[in-house]
Amino acid sequence: MSHPLYDNSVVKWVDHRMPIFSMIRHSADEYPTPKNLNYWWNFGSLAGFMLIVMMLTGIFLVMHYTPHVDLAFDSVERIMRDVNYGWLIRYIHMNGASMFFIVVYIHIFRGLYYGSYKAPRELLWMLGVVIMLLMMGTAFMGYVLPWGQMSLWGATVITNLFSAIPVVGDYIVTLLWGGFSVDNPTLNRFFSLHYLLPFVILAVVGLHVWALHHHGSNNPLGIDRKGPQDSIPFHPYYTVKDLFGLGVFLIIFAIFIFYAPNYLGHPDNYIKADPLVTPPHIVPEWYFLPFYAMLRAVDFDILFIPAKLGGVLTMFGSIALLFVLPWLDRHPVRSSWYRPVYFWFFWILVIDCIFLGWLGAMPAEGKYVIMAQIGTAYYFFHFLILLPLLSRIETARPLPNSISEPVVKKGA
Repeated sequence: MSHPLYDNSVVKWVDHRMPIFSMIRHSADEYPTPKNLNYWWNFGSLAGFMLIVMMLTGIFLVMHYTPHVDLAFDSVERIMRDVNYGWLIRYIHMNGASMFFIVVYIHIFRGLYYGSYKAPRELLWMLGVVIMLLMMGTAFMGYVLPWGQMSLWGATVITNLFSAIPVVGDYIVTLLWGGFSVDNPTLNRFFSLHYLLPFVILAVVGLHVWALHHHGSNNPLGIDRKGPQDSIPFHPYYTVKDLFGLGVFLIIFAIFIFYAPNYLGHPDNYIKADPLVTPPHIVPEWYFLPFYAMLRAVDFDILFIPAKLGGVLTMFGSIALLFVLPWLDRHPVRSSWYRPVYFWFFWILVIDCIFLGWLGAMPAEGKYVIMAQIGTAYYFFHFLILLPLLSRIETARPLPNSISEPVVKKGA
């Protein structure tokens, strides 16, 4: 008996020549999924949903935005005041960036907790880190576009970091600026890249999903599926679960859009950019704050490496560590459920990252610098020393024989 999808002669004709419907059916309907996935697995689909939302709202905003230093700020104000539902589209886009990062950060920490970066999913994990990097670049350039005070000075501070790179640093800064300061050529470059990069992210997401479907999803137990008894079809079991998670997420998203649209932003960005007035405290968006704290934690020279270059290397090194994580943690057991020592250190890492985020919003002086140095030191200690050490000495609890065993026992 043929699938109802193929009863349509047009669909059947197209699918015979280009099996796009068969691919969709396999990926979203028949795709075998571990039967024990919990709600932490919702955040992957939520990230995909937010990517589409950001792209669609961005396309509508571009229709009314003018990428010129004399007009950009006023064009954003016009969107807010004169364009039909322009305020809503902009608030969705502006708060959507924060929601996107919240979802992706939770998705990453879920992968850390359940060991989703381990073999054979190393490439899947690395593609996820690439997506995060592209998101960071896209979000940074997007923050510059309203051309408020934080837009201008944030761009000035961050682009100046590249000048710390020996030999080629100044050339990189000049290339980014398009001149000798952050000005109209810079805004045009950032606008062009901000519009382009989401399509690059979409392409990498396609590779990410491809890699995911090749070996299948990890699961809370961290063991491989042994056979059909460990699997259920993705639809309808997880489509319903994802839709419920999406409903809860949209309620939270709507609260920010309608009741606290500027809560996650900076008030100085509602002041038009003025190169003659420096804000008293320049801070990036909240989702960059842990990395910003690491950047500022290095306020001393390290051998022949000046402090500025040391801060830049520390900041980028914190992300580079994630690329090599599958080879730093070689413990044969994936899930924290069965690693009692790693379990506690994982939560210490979570607290440390939140702590660094708070420090990133504080002035770079006095006790805050010392605390940032301690937080940064622990971050690198966790990945470079602790994980390789635990891989050798930690004794895991006994793993179940199959995914079905604890699921059936729990159901009984």
